[in-house]
Amino acid sequence: MSTIVSIKRKVLFGDCDPEGIVYTPRFSYFAVEAIHEALSVWLQGPGLKTLMGFDILPPARALSLEFLHPVTWDDELTMNVSVAEVGEHSFSFLVEGFIKNDIPVFIAKLTHVCVASDTKKVVMVPERLRALLQT
Repeated sequence: MSTIVSIKRKVLFGDCDPEGIVYTPRFSYFAVEAIHEALSVWLQGPGLKTLMGFDILPPARALSLEFLHPVTWDDELTMNVSVAEVGEHSFSFLVEGFIKNDIPVFIAKLTHVCVASDTKKVVMVPERLRALLQT
């Protein structure tokens, strides 16, 4: 599988609820942002634009999040992104978030399915994309 890509992101005031703790839905944004950055590394170009260049639409099929520790304003998140699996018609990413270098705060898994841009029907993962995600 692809190498792990580490993405850093500072938690902003606007990411938090009135108590100063990250608002739960923001974790899905953090995971998606980190995956897009990792795609830029693996696909050797602007992540999402390069992915769309494979003539597929990659809608999300599944997203799971597990919260392990609170995160507050001004914390720096380190998110390790890896390719969890590449199937026949889909591909999945794993995002593991940490603060202070070693405190696990969340784990997310996002699965995309490949849909033809013209017919909107499920198609196979393009071979070139498969190769890039598995190197």
